[in-house]
Amino acid sequence: MAVSVGAARLGLAALRRLPAEARPLVRPGAVQAGVVHLGLGAFHRAHQAVYTEAAIGAAGGDWAIVAVAPRNPAMVEALAAQDHLFSVTTLSGGGTGTRVVGALAGVRHAPSAPDAVLALLADPAIRVVTLTVTEKAYQLDPATGRLRPDRALAADLAGDRPPTTVPGLLLRGLAARAAADAGPVALVSCDNLPANGVRLRGLVEQAVRQATGVPGALPEWIAGNVTFPGTMVDRIVPASTAETLAQARRALGVSDLAAVAAEPYAHWVIEDDFPGGRPAWDRAGAVLTADAGAWERLKLRTLNGVHSAAAYLGALAGRETIAEALEIPHLAGVLRRLIAEDVAASFTPPDGVRVVDYGEEVLARFGNPAIRYRTLQVASDGSQKLPQRVLHTIADLRAAGRPARWAALVVAGWLRFLLGYTDDGRPLPLEDPLGDRIRAALAAGRQTPARAVDAVFALREIVPADVAEDDEVRTDVTAWLTALERHGVAATLAGAA
Repeated sequence: MAVSVGAARLGLAALRRLPAEARPLVRPGAVQAGVVHLGLGAFHRAHQAVYTEAAIGAAGGDWAIVAVAPRNPAMVEALAAQDHLFSVTTLSGGGTGTRVVGALAGVRHAPSAPDAVLALLADPAIRVVTLTVTEKAYQLDPATGRLRPDRALAADLAGDRPPTTVPGLLLRGLAARAAADAGPVALVSCDNLPANGVRLRGLVEQAVRQATGVPGALPEWIAGNVTFPGTMVDRIVPASTAETLAQARRALGVSDLAAVAAEPYAHWVIEDDFPGGRPAWDRAGAVLTADAGAWERLKLRTLNGVHSAAAYLGALAGRETIAEALEIPHLAGVLRRLIAEDVAASFTPPDGVRVVDYGEEVLARFGNPAIRYRTLQVASDGSQKLPQRVLHTIADLRAAGRPARWAALVVAGWLRFLLGYTDDGRPLPLEDPLGDRIRAALAAGRQTPARAVDAVFALREIVPADVAEDDEVRTDVTAWLTALERHGVAATLAGAA
């Protein structure tokens, strides 16, 4: 995604050249930082940063964001060269619109400047820390919520080097904040985890218990000074491509190497528990509530679960994007049955919301031809995503004595994807933090669909016991997997319609 030679670059000096409607609501440097964000990916830039800039524009306050990249330095470098400015292009079938966002007051690269990140977390001016680091960076067992240390996290917990993991950064940052008596702070997960605030609290508490070299009074300080508001976040933001950068350049007249594109829809539900204050996100359209749980289940099971279903079945059928997957005959109808018969029956939605209506809106969003969200991108990290997106739906249905036929199809689609080839024989990649475990299990048990189900269902860090040991669930998943293996996606869906 290279910029053309000699092209002018987005930055403070270029603001006067931008179309009036594309200029930022907040000028970087004019507002002091009050938020640290861990995770500098496209979703944060198109979601929380947009909401925060709108909140500052509506109500003021020193709430600019210092965004921290936990791994890749490329985006840090791109944003630093652009005075922390970037653009968001809204994509719809009716056209596009591009606007520059000025919510960032700074950027940091955690691996190369861990002490600077810890200093930020201990700064009294920072009163909110938000996270979009994806499910796997929490290093929590998706089935149990237990911290699952790898070698890097074990070293962070031992405290014999600067932290390199997200749990390590939070642990050492809170310890530094307590030592500096820097005041209360809210840690806000914006990732697709069930009960994400509760999970984040559990992560921190487990890390404190397992760590060496932290003050004995740290647990008490955290209990009295740190909150963990739960959230639900929603906006479709595909990975940026060369076309994303080209769209931004056409709209702005300058090059933006940090440009992102997103659908028009955006939603944010936040539990209002901020001991040090917060931006006026409600003035920017966010929903502030005492309990985000129902909204979270609505989104995880309806949007994310259906997204995964379309991704696995679409990838198997050779479709590159989610929108193209929805063009597979009968898939939209099957997804509607998944929503109406399984998802809607598995939980109580927020007041005034009908799951089927929400599902129709989801399918319309997925069908937006301007959003080229790749099936393989959505299909990655299935071991971390499927528990909250699909397996919890199955568990709740079965606990109520109801079948979970369509959710079982999604699990079968994932298992068929794990076997590593499309319906016409092309290879499929397996990008998953438990990929080695999954491959080893399948190598010993993939000779038949039933054995493949046995092998993967034995991985308790993915499939909880109440689902794995349910004979009806196993029968349904095996039957769907058999059909997908023998007949492929198109014929299986036609037979199910």
